[in-house]
Amino acid sequence: MFGTFKSDPAQDAAYAQVQRWVRERFSLGADTAVLVSELACNLSGCPPLETVIAFWSAADKRHHYKVFKPVQEVNADDLPPYWMKDALAVPPDWACDCC
Repeated sequence: MFGTFKSDPAQDAAYAQVQRWVRERFSLGADTAVLVSELACNLSGCPPLETVIAFWSAADKRHHYKVFKPVQEVNADDLPPYWMKDALAVPPDWACDCC
């Protein structure tokens, strides 16, 4: 590893588990990009750490949502139901400062 980054096996396992749950929940193939990241939030009323999840579906449609807890506390019940998949899609020109 470069710099000050250190690998934490429990954290790495949590990222991998959330990715598996997202693939299962939304019927995504192994070749579909699924990104899971943990971000610090400094806004008032925001949890100190939140998990941001993004994935791409057919025709490069990006889907994105947050779980307001650290990745190691996320469980399968925190993911939106399958029928919300289309509601999680964002327009191609949409941008945010979170991820």
